[in-house]
Amino acid sequence: KRGPHRAGHIAGAKALTDRGNCILAGALANPVDGAIFIFKGLTKAQVEDFVKNDPYVVNGLVPKWEIREWTAVVGTGTL
Repeated sequence: KRGPHRAGHIAGAKALTDRGNCILAGALANPVDGAIFIFKGLTKAQVEDFVKNDPYVVNGLVPKWEIREWTAVVGTGTL
């Protein structure tokens, strides 16, 4: 299912990573039933645009998604 769309999906995330806007991204495991992306320096509208144009979303592999703000409390990284 995702094979034909994976390269475009990864390329979009890497493009944001290269610009410093995607800090981490990856699939949830056991079970693989979702994914988490952590963005930095983007508006909610920019994130929505990224998601709506992602090949997995466009081709129906990701039928639902949610954008949430997140507040880091502990850790060594800064967002």
